[in-house]
Amino acid sequence: MSVGTILGFIIGIGLFIGAIAVATSDFMVFLNLPSLVMVVGGTLASSFISYEARYVLLSLKMIYRIVFAPQVSRNLLKSEVGRVIRWGYTVQKSGLPALEAEASKLKRTDRFMAFGVDMVISGYTGEEVRDILNTTIETSFGRNTVQANILKTMGAISPAFGMIGTLVGLVIMLGNLSDPENLGPALAVALVTTLYGVLFARLLFIPVATKIQQREEIVRFRNYLVAEGLSLLAERRSPRYIQDKMNSFLDPAIHFNIDKMKK
Repeated sequence: MSVGTILGFIIGIGLFIGAIAVATSDFMVFLNLPSLVMVVGGTLASSFISYEARYVLLSLKMIYRIVFAPQVSRNLLKSEVGRVIRWGYTVQKSGLPALEAEASKLKRTDRFMAFGVDMVISGYTGEEVRDILNTTIETSFGRNTVQANILKTMGAISPAFGMIGTLVGLVIMLGNLSDPENLGPALAVALVTTLYGVLFARLLFIPVATKIQQREEIVRFRNYLVAEGLSLLAERRSPRYIQDKMNSFLDPAIHFNIDKMKK
């Protein structure tokens, strides 16, 4: 669970509600169903026109999933180096077929690594493993960031529909100028639509899109790290060489130390 995501959203909403509470006692003026329908409905309508429905629905599901999606930590990256090094010792001792048991386990938990291990066992050269895995990484990244791009578009659309709602409210207000007492409240309601549009954009759609993009970039980096390790494994490089090459991808503070593993 992403505590930072939940905390950030709660703080954002809390600041908004707190500002209203300090500034006025008339909270109801900020609640307007037609304004909400205009912003949410217009944003969804435009998104379904712009993109295939399946991808729009997947993007909306990501709003929920970013809270519970597993994270790739720094220690996990370090452990990936250690795992490939242990495989290096296994290959030195028993040959490539000794990795078959690992490949069968990985198919249930990490398909990318399982795919790479299968290629190593099959006798692909290091360059072939590297080339195929790099292609897999980039195509996967492209597919997985489609949702982020759609949410960014929704973040750009929602303020526009907020403005459209405001313009609709102003037209209605100007059509009733004969009743001056209602001009102020009517203008307030019209502006609430713009407020909703900006809130949805800056507190929901764009932050979620940014987090999805960041997580996919981290996963891509992890996969490049793994791909390099498996390529070196296919080349029958020594465990120490594998360590040094994979460590070159990482922050020096989390470098794996093969000597500690031996103790």
